[in-house]
Amino acid sequence: MCGIVGIVGRSDVNQALYEALAMLQHRGQDAAGIVTCDHGRFNQRKANGLVRDVFHFRHMKQLIGTMGIGHVRYPTAGSSSPALAQPFYVNSPYGICLAHNGNLTNSEQLTEALFRADLRHVNTDSDSEVLLNVFAHELQQQGKLVPTSDDVFNAVAGVHQRCRGAYAVVAMIANGGVVGFRDPFGIRPLVFGKRETDQGPEYMMASESVALDVLGYKVIRDVAPGEAVYIDCHGNVHTRQCAERAVLKPCIFEHVYFARPDSIMDGVSIYKARLRMGEKLAAKIKRLRPDHDIDVVIPIPDTSRVSAQIIAYDLDVKFREGLMKNRYVGRTFIMPGQNMRKKSVRQKLNAIPLEFKDKNVLLVDDSIVRGTTCKQIIEMAREAGARKVYFASASPAVRYPNVYGIDMPAADELIAHGRTEEEVCRLIGADWLVYQDLEDLVAASKEGNPDIRGFDCSVFTGEYITGDVDGQYLEKIASQRSDDKKSARDRQEGVDEIVGLHNDIS
Repeated sequence: MCGIVGIVGRSDVNQALYEALAMLQHRGQDAAGIVTCDHGRFNQRKANGLVRDVFHFRHMKQLIGTMGIGHVRYPTAGSSSPALAQPFYVNSPYGICLAHNGNLTNSEQLTEALFRADLRHVNTDSDSEVLLNVFAHELQQQGKLVPTSDDVFNAVAGVHQRCRGAYAVVAMIANGGVVGFRDPFGIRPLVFGKRETDQGPEYMMASESVALDVLGYKVIRDVAPGEAVYIDCHGNVHTRQCAERAVLKPCIFEHVYFARPDSIMDGVSIYKARLRMGEKLAAKIKRLRPDHDIDVVIPIPDTSRVSAQIIAYDLDVKFREGLMKNRYVGRTFIMPGQNMRKKSVRQKLNAIPLEFKDKNVLLVDDSIVRGTTCKQIIEMAREAGARKVYFASASPAVRYPNVYGIDMPAADELIAHGRTEEEVCRLIGADWLVYQDLEDLVAASKEGNPDIRGFDCSVFTGEYITGDVDGQYLEKIASQRSDDKKSARDRQEGVDEIVGLHNDIS
């Protein structure tokens, strides 16, 4: 999962890009990058780290230009090498930079085709670089010295024909403009908006509406699945549907976990969706345990707070903030290895004993993935004096890998895979466990926009909406992205950094 942004302004856009990326930091904490364009020349800064650590005053001074794109990265495949920080760049044709959120499911086949048929070299194992080269080749095929909006749209149509999987993209063409587009299912989000200035209108595209809100842009609408929005360097807006069979089926896990509650995606308020998730889960709890003995509802901060509040209200029990969060530790779900995740939970959360002692506590979380976090928090609750610890998940059991850009890779690392709810309950150490029903989760999200035809719910059902994912593919990504593989890769990167430092000193 990543965050992307693109701006076409009337003055330098470096500060606006920085602020937008800071608002999207929750979508990726591994690396950040900005590229701006000033009279046809690209200016770039990207590196591993948080936005505030990557960009300093000296970098911002160099990032001049009235249009630009930015990216915050959270890796699924590949490593955390600085070479994989985005945006990526190719010089032919025209000079193109691209930032991508999602994951291609046919990147290996595309890499082969790019080499043999398109005569293009892909230098990393990033599918985003593959996507960039596909787009660049399709644009070059238009054969124009200066590309028109029609040429850009034809190139995007070519991308849709060749690429499979999930992709929300912003790309910048030197002396041309910024184009944003989504895959034909709209799996990953992208929204665009406008603000008026004394010099004229400015336009912005981003992964979440909150980035536009903070910068004073008024949301125009979401980019439709399969659609491309091209804003040329003169501030003219061009749009076109570029996919033959587009249907909106966004990733429902955006609503459950990734998106900020103050964002609106595809017409759905994330805050309202999480409220409805809580209402439906409370109804299930009352149905299963009408004579429950819950004394207090405590959220596991931060994503589950909205659902937990309404659960407490509907159950007519107290809502308390019993777990305090250290906001300087990243999201444990995104941590690259199991050992780091275990360590980070204790560093990140601390219990307030007064809220647990001698009480029957219902802990609420947005989901249970590997089970690492919830198991340790249940242990913390017992250490703080809880009499009984119940656990509620605002989403159904996560039983299958995600292939569209979320780091849920190997099925055997998912605690619910191949297990019953009772088995999961014992493994995490809870006295009782309740999951949201899938139909209730879908209803909670869909209520905000009846036009949504469905959602990608593959992590719950094992049904992949792109239709090209089989057992062989799942085995391949499991071998690439398992914790053991990541740990080995992290160790090798550590060696490489030490060798690089030694060479620098020598």
